[in-house]
Amino acid sequence: MKKSIAEFISTLEIDKLSPERIEKLVPLINFIQTKKDANESIRLNFICTHNSRRSHMCQVWAKAIAEYYDLKKVKSYSGGTESTAVYPMVIATFESLGFEITKIANYTNPTYKLNFTEEHCPMTLFSKRHNDRYNPRKDFAAVMTCTDADNNCPIIPNAERISLPYIDPKISDGTPDESVVYADRSTQIATEMKYVFSQIK
Repeated sequence: MKKSIAEFISTLEIDKLSPERIEKLVPLINFIQTKKDANESIRLNFICTHNSRRSHMCQVWAKAIAEYYDLKKVKSYSGGTESTAVYPMVIATFESLGFEITKIANYTNPTYKLNFTEEHCPMTLFSKRHNDRYNPRKDFAAVMTCTDADNNCPIIPNAERISLPYIDPKISDGTPDESVVYADRSTQIATEMKYVFSQIK
């Protein structure tokens, strides 16, 4: 893992999480532990309405922190109830932490390659529906990162549904505080993913 990213993860203060948030994280911990105990692939599909902000932050941090804890069978995905595009400030937030990101398709819905390791093993990021062919079809956790997706995506077959909502950083779009709000949301998600994977035995 790249030194700057590992150092950032090491500074995340999981002991400051509230009991309420820890309670929200327990179902995800249990899902991961059960799959690990069974020596099965751990497939996590993070879902929000537009697959543009929170779900991508969760997808990236889950995979990066699983790597930080040397959990090799974690496969991280994201999707939405509709597809739009990865919001540019999400990309800028990850770049500021040392992630290497390359835009490989410059469409209305761009595709990015994101790398956080010293080896070149990039993740692919683009906006898609939760049931896109790129995403898993069975034996996965559908992690709802916003209440809107939870309410409007009532049926996800062959998955364990987990509710883990985050406040949308979109509220800051176009304001002087935009970069700070996105950085704060990214740090919150990273901290919670660190707590989740730190509990896996």
